[in-house]
Amino acid sequence: MAIELIQADYQNEQHATDLVMLLNAYALDPMGGGEELAEYVKKNLVTTLAKRSDVFSILCYVDNKPAGIINCVEGFSTFKCKPLINIHDCGVLPEFRGLGISGLLFSKVEELAKAKGCCKLTLEVLEGNVVAQNAYKKLGFAGYELDEKMGKAMFWEKKIS
Repeated sequence: MAIELIQADYQNEQHATDLVMLLNAYALDPMGGGEELAEYVKKNLVTTLAKRSDVFSILCYVDNKPAGIINCVEGFSTFKCKPLINIHDCGVLPEFRGLGISGLLFSKVEELAKAKGCCKLTLEVLEGNVVAQNAYKKLGFAGYELDEKMGKAMFWEKKIS
C-alpha cells in the first residue's frame, strides 16, 4: 500500500476534483455537519482558494486513490507576533480510516508551519467528537487558556447573511 501526501495545486484539475469530493464527504459525515456542500461551494471553492495566499490544502492518496484532506488557513498571533496555522477541515474517507492518515496529514501541516515560522497550530473540535478529541490530544493539542481561573477559550461564531 502506497500512501502519498501532496500539497494541492489549485490549478490542477485532478487536485481540484479530489479536494471538492473529499471535502463534500467530510461535510456529509455527522462530524462535518451531515449535509452536502452547496452547489455554489462545489463550483467556486477551488478557484476562490487559488486567489488566496493564506490558505493551503494537503491531499492524501492511498494507492493513487483520494483518501484524506486537510485544509489550513494562516492567521496571526498578536501575542507572539508570529503567524499561526488554523486547521480548518480534516477528513479521511471511511474506507481509509485506521491507517494513520490523519496523523500523517497533521505532521505535514506541522512541518509546513515550522517552515513558515509559525508559533502554533489551532483547530476547533465538536464537544461530542470524542474520537477526534482523543486523536488531537495524542498529537499534542489541548484546550487553550491564558489563566486557569478564567477557564478555557470557547470558539464562538456569528453568522453574517
